[in-house]
Amino acid sequence: MSSSSSDVVTAPTPSAPAPSRALPNGLAAFLVFFASGAVLVLETVSLRLVGPYVGVTLQVTSSVIGIALAAIAYGAWTGGWLADRRDPRGLLAPALILAGIAAAVTLPVVRYAGELLRGGAVSGILLLTALAVFVPAALLSAVTPLVVKLQLADLRRTGQVVGRLSGIGTLGGITATLVTGFVLVAALPSTVILIGLAAALGVAGLALGVYLRRQEATGLPGPARMKATLAVLGLVAAGLSAVAPNPCDVETAYHCARVERDPSRDGGRTLYLNSAQHSYVDLNDPTHLEYEYTQWIGAVADVSAPKGQRLDALHLGGGGFTMPRYLSATRPGTDNVVFEIDGELVELDRRELGVRTGPGLRAEVGDARMLVGGEPANSRDLVVGDAFGHLVVPWHLATREMAAEVDRVLRPGGIYVQNVIDYPPGRFIRSELATVAAEFDHVALVAPPEAIAGQQGSNFLIVASDAPLPLDALRTRLGAVAKIPDMVAGSEVTRFVDGALVLTDDYAPVDQLLATA
Repeated sequence: MSSSSSDVVTAPTPSAPAPSRALPNGLAAFLVFFASGAVLVLETVSLRLVGPYVGVTLQVTSSVIGIALAAIAYGAWTGGWLADRRDPRGLLAPALILAGIAAAVTLPVVRYAGELLRGGAVSGILLLTALAVFVPAALLSAVTPLVVKLQLADLRRTGQVVGRLSGIGTLGGITATLVTGFVLVAALPSTVILIGLAAALGVAGLALGVYLRRQEATGLPGPARMKATLAVLGLVAAGLSAVAPNPCDVETAYHCARVERDPSRDGGRTLYLNSAQHSYVDLNDPTHLEYEYTQWIGAVADVSAPKGQRLDALHLGGGGFTMPRYLSATRPGTDNVVFEIDGELVELDRRELGVRTGPGLRAEVGDARMLVGGEPANSRDLVVGDAFGHLVVPWHLATREMAAEVDRVLRPGGIYVQNVIDYPPGRFIRSELATVAAEFDHVALVAPPEAIAGQQGSNFLIVASDAPLPLDALRTRLGAVAKIPDMVAGSEVTRFVDGALVLTDDYAPVDQLLATA
């Protein structure tokens, strides 16, 4: 028996949801460019937000980059997941507005949390950078897959659409990185950049919502309760940002800086960079050296030449210009040249610390490693290395090649003194001492006995020369300071170094050597 075609029963095919209308190509490109660029602005600015609390080290930089990449990954993943389940046109505007609110909230959250997480603990660094970056970056990273979903009306053009929008997003990130690093950071405080970004995201989200609502019944979440909630969140974010504690008097291109008066000393001023005590000066007495390590440097300077004899001195790092003042006061006629990377810090020193450049004191703004290469050979009697990024000597100023440049600039018999900070187990100071000793024939180390024994963190002063050092005179002079340090010299240096790594431009893991774990 045969059956006719009329006997075949065909199951009804479920109707597919109507595809969402694509955005105009220009609007789609703008949204991807803008959202991707905003992520990179957040990443760049967040490094400056967390710096006053956890420093600006390789670990901090790596954490910011890693957290930002994690936010991009999870945001894109979530955005793609949502795009397959809901109409992307109804999600784009809220994503931008919520990202703006999250960016505004970031400022007070980081400043309040930073006070609790202050220091360099890895857990604190990761948590603070996550608070600074993750939420707004994840929301912004969801925009691209939402836009891509809307533009995929023709599957034959999938590769073209995805490739074009991906390229536009990358260009947005590149543009934002360059504009933020070269223009915005130099012109505006981080607070202004962040609040400006939050406002731009909010305005863009509102404008997009209005546009989409006019096109069709979608856009911003419709219920008045949702709109009121977003408005309240925005006002709360703005209020918290206004009252959040600000650790800076001045935000320079490199530092969060402030100057505080010493209530116990009429002319005393303390310069804080990224919330760490960096320099102390007495406006009424330039010979007053408050910190122990500055007293040690002063002692070296005092015995480097007959009393009162002028010197040609080069200072790598300016800070509060404590040592140039001291040399000018104790050795009239001394020529001090200061290499300071932060020009705005020099201006702050002029305004609040009484620095007066001119004959006998010149400040050259730029990276010390670059500038020292332009110094004439055999031109300086004393070189003082006191440059830090937070509490860390910048790695390119700690290598053998840098020590060789200093040696070239020094006259025969000239002395190099370098300030170093390290903590138990003291891996960095051993390596840095070994590095300087690889270029100079005579080296010594000055530090508190407990620090040399590896029992506490401290400043260490490396003293180096190609001629025999005036060790006896230096011991006598150090015996006059309030807390007498120990000095390691001769064969004791070899035992202290104990085969430590010599740092070079090719391999200088300074941050890893400084890790206390």
